[in-house]
Amino acid sequence: MKTILYILLMLPVLLFSQEKISGMIMEANDKNEHMGLPGANLYWLGTTVGTVTNIDGIFELSYKKEYKKLIISYVGFKTDTLTISNPSKMVHHSLKPTSELDEVTVTSRKQATSKSYLQSQNTMTVSSDELLKAACCNLAESFETNPSIDVNFADAVTGTKQIKMLGLNSPYILIATENIPSIRGASQAFGLSFIPGTWVESIQITKGAGSVVNGYESIAGQINTELVKPAMDNKLFVNLYGASSERLELNTHINTKLSEKWHTGLYIHGNTHNGEHDVNNDGFLDMPKFNQINLMNRWQYTNSEKGVLIFINLKFLNDEKQSGELDFNPKTDKLTTNYWGSEIDTKRYEVSAKLGYVNPEVPWQSISFQTAFSSHAQDSYFGLSQYNITQNSLYTNAIYNSIISDSRHKIKTGISYTYDHYDEFLNAPNLGTNYERTETSVGAFFEYNYDNLDKLNLTAGIRIDEHNLLGTFVTPRFHMRYTPWGKSALRASFGRGKRSANIFAENQNIFSTSRIINILNTTGNIYGLDPEIAWNYGVSYLQGFNLFNKKADITFDFYKTDFKNQVVVDYENPQEVNFYNLDGKSYANSFQVEMNYNVFEHFDLRTAYKYYDIQTQYNSGKLSKPLIPTHRFFVNASYEINSKNNGQWKFDTTFNWLGKQRFPSTTGNPSAFQLPEETPTVATLNAQVTKVFSEKFEVYLGGENITNVRQNNPILGADDPFGSNFDTTFVYGPIYGSMYYAGLRFKIK
Repeated sequence: MKTILYILLMLPVLLFSQEKISGMIMEANDKNEHMGLPGANLYWLGTTVGTVTNIDGIFELSYKKEYKKLIISYVGFKTDTLTISNPSKMVHHSLKPTSELDEVTVTSRKQATSKSYLQSQNTMTVSSDELLKAACCNLAESFETNPSIDVNFADAVTGTKQIKMLGLNSPYILIATENIPSIRGASQAFGLSFIPGTWVESIQITKGAGSVVNGYESIAGQINTELVKPAMDNKLFVNLYGASSERLELNTHINTKLSEKWHTGLYIHGNTHNGEHDVNNDGFLDMPKFNQINLMNRWQYTNSEKGVLIFINLKFLNDEKQSGELDFNPKTDKLTTNYWGSEIDTKRYEVSAKLGYVNPEVPWQSISFQTAFSSHAQDSYFGLSQYNITQNSLYTNAIYNSIISDSRHKIKTGISYTYDHYDEFLNAPNLGTNYERTETSVGAFFEYNYDNLDKLNLTAGIRIDEHNLLGTFVTPRFHMRYTPWGKSALRASFGRGKRSANIFAENQNIFSTSRIINILNTTGNIYGLDPEIAWNYGVSYLQGFNLFNKKADITFDFYKTDFKNQVVVDYENPQEVNFYNLDGKSYANSFQVEMNYNVFEHFDLRTAYKYYDIQTQYNSGKLSKPLIPTHRFFVNASYEINSKNNGQWKFDTTFNWLGKQRFPSTTGNPSAFQLPEETPTVATLNAQVTKVFSEKFEVYLGGENITNVRQNNPILGADDPFGSNFDTTFVYGPIYGSMYYAGLRFKIK
């Protein structure tokens, strides 16, 4: 292992390079702020040598003495030609919009969700403009307008929203905040609600095997959230939100420029809901009561001359939830049979830092270092069952970037270290009371990228990890993009992922049932179970074209996840939930076709169809995974009206149709507690109208589930919650009916 680490670290020293230029492409603005343009195109006049800027507008490009004229272009901006006489000098250039419209209109020109024709990975970038299409109060609610991510409720009492990608639950997705894995382990069940939507600058969604740089756990894909930067964010931002469900929320950002190099921001988020709703008259709250305080202090240091960029984040979260029967009083009824109730109290502390250095003399070489420490403590009970978990985690990652020969050949290499200590306490029938373990991992990785901008881009990576419980293992990943003709991208990928399943933290809805919980294996290192191992294979095709002289694109993709081992969560016996190692085949096939079309000026239409085939070998036989629709249809429409005198209007509508879903078997229940084999189809409609009065002030009004679709009797055995047939996990659609909301946004730049 030491020899491999030594080779990976020394390899860049043995490589040679050629002269390059680097710099930043920005959007021109009245205040001369450094607003980077991601995805701007650059190439040398008369050649095929080019590149695109990254998410911060930064680029690097190979240079030869015969190269003189640099062409810079970006959709919606004037194309510029620069004469380069001194390649050692950093290029800082601002592109001007193609029109003299005000800033609000300029923002609307950019695509809210963009797909790259050039990257090897199948990645889409969701900007903050897309998040404004719905009142996404937290990250879990940020995917309502994205067809690639499925959002649904985990159970009928806690109000927890969970996401799926390629038909697999969020534990199979590597979810990171600024490329630091953040929602994992103890935070899997509720962590998506711990990142406020207003803190999000953009989201990158990558389907299939991710990069080896970020770890070995990704199986279905990666979701990376970029937070707003103090140097780029508004000096003051206030977002006030209120809903007909009596939910209230306040977000405030206060950013200060301390010096030319230092900026800091204080981000305050609070939400509360104490209303009692029981629309279906089953005696249970349709949505939980909750209170959350979420604070972040963010520091940014930028020294362009020396090529140094530093971010430091300090976070604190206190989240309290109460659910259960309407008459439940925690002071008198906690852990008694008076009334069924649940409380989930979470406190979380995080400290993270990122340091990046780009050598001004050799701009294609850079070093970055990431580290984060978090302490997560959850105390909870569900009826008569208790579940407490504490997780302390440390993550570090050091990355070195360089090139081989020229900018077409890029490499990344580095080492990482993770530490996780779990301490779990349970008071549930048939289980032990204490589960404690420590996981440590040391890994080294190497990733090579070949980028011939015109035709081919491929990324091949490999990492080796030594884990104290999972052993030593190798993780290969491969991505390729080929351009057969104009405005097209044909992609293929494969990769391996490995993870330890945190069966209680990831499946907390099992405690809101009367089922007996069984772990059927005892020989593995984690709860007696073996680690999960899967291979992911995928192909996709993106084609841009003009339809009636308007821009459009269509994407086809197919992904297959093949499990070599899986921790099966078996609900097929209605009196039990069983965990055991896979004995047989388990796979998830996902096919999606998506079309985006600019129907006419300022009107965009996005449609998608998705097909799932997910099969697992259970002890009772091979079955499709329950509560996942085989077919799904999605439509999102956005329209904007721009006027210099009357501001701007924005209209957004999202329609979701879900096909039938298989219920877990209930044939072992008495006939009064049996469910049909399949659910009905579900169709929901969300809409929002936004009025932008000025660059400082706007208001919005919207509705969720406007058609008032509700699942009848989402709780099985609700009239006897301490009986043997009580179960809250049979959720396939909305639990409460229509919900309307209003809010305002105020900002000072």
